[in-house]
Amino acid sequence: MKLTILTDNCGGDTFFAEHGLSYLIEHDGERILFDTGHSDVFIKNAQKLGININNDIETVVLSHGHWDHANGLKYLSGKKLITHTQSFMKRYLKNDKRRMLGIELSKEAISKKFDLVTTEQPYKITNNIIFLGSIPRENDFESKTTMFVDKSGEPDFVPDDSALALIQNRELIIITGCSHSGICNIISYAQKVTGILDIKAVIGGFHLKQNNEQTKETVKFLKQLEVEYLYPSHCTELEALVSFSIEFGIKQLKTGRQIVIL
Repeated sequence: MKLTILTDNCGGDTFFAEHGLSYLIEHDGERILFDTGHSDVFIKNAQKLGININNDIETVVLSHGHWDHANGLKYLSGKKLITHTQSFMKRYLKNDKRRMLGIELSKEAISKKFDLVTTEQPYKITNNIIFLGSIPRENDFESKTTMFVDKSGEPDFVPDDSALALIQNRELIIITGCSHSGICNIISYAQKVTGILDIKAVIGGFHLKQNNEQTKETVKFLKQLEVEYLYPSHCTELEALVSFSIEFGIKQLKTGRQIVIL
């Protein structure tokens, strides 16, 4: 599996950066664009690496319907787009309902631009690449609070938050956008869906802000699994990253970096 960071919060070398996430994933004979950030930065960084997104990529996976993962869709068309059924809901910041956090394009507009596949069930892109759909929220320490509301003012726990499970050598590589559903919940569900317990790597946003009880429980969970490669990024903020650095010796991910897991 090869993963190229096209967009993340931190720039690397001569690459651009923005608040957002976009990965190019190469696995099982497929090249998949996972999220798009919120501008055309992912396309510009890809060009610097000799990658033509419009010509070289046929499938886009959207982890959830937040602006910083999805607004880059307006720079693409004519591709298969896989996402959760509820990714197109209207959503706002709880303390500032003027600030819309959802996707800029409507579902109708996206349906005209893409071959749209929406699902709440696990969806096999290939035998070894699975979009997980709805993530059951079963543990007692994740997804218990939210900063978001829907158009009715009700709490929005981002029910569309999903991830990819990649199978390689009878082990799992988990790739997530923001983990609003909880990175541990995601891993547990990926194990259930695939029947594979061994976790080789976990990559993406963990949505952890402080070194609080949730972060400590997450560290404990990942240690018990003996995850070999751990790459928290994007919405994993400094205090939580420090904790991961102490416990796992991680290094900060930056745009332009490529990760190869054999």
